[in-house]
Amino acid sequence: MGAMEEMSIYRQLIQDHIEYQCHKQKEVDDLVELMVEVMMMPDNSMIRIAGVDKPVSIVKNRFMKINYSHIEYVLLCMKKNTTKIKNIKTYLITALYNAPATMNSFYQAEVNHDLFGST
Repeated sequence: MGAMEEMSIYRQLIQDHIEYQCHKQKEVDDLVELMVEVMMMPDNSMIRIAGVDKPVSIVKNRFMKINYSHIEYVLLCMKKNTTKIKNIKTYLITALYNAPATMNSFYQAEVNHDLFGST
C-alpha cells in the first residue's frame, strides 16, 4: 500500500471516529490532518507532547480513542485560550493527546464553578 492510500485510510478512520460530518468541517480539518500526520509516523519514533518525548505508538493509541466530544472539547479550549501560542502544531497535537484524559475533569470543574463559584 502506498503512502497516499494509507493516509486516506487513516483520514477516513479518524473522520468516522470523530463523526466528522456532524462538525463544522472547516473547524476540524486541521485537527484531522494533524492526526493523520502523526498516524503516518513510524511507531519507533518519538514525538514531543507537553515538553516530553513520547513514543509515537502511545500517541497513536490515544488518538484512536478520540471521538466527537474530544474534538468539541479541543475546539472549546482553543476558543477560550487568550495566550500567545508559539508553536500551534505542537499545541494542537498536545491538546488532542490530552483530550481523552482531561475532558471529563474540565467539564466537572466548569460545572463546579458555575454552581458554586459565584457565591
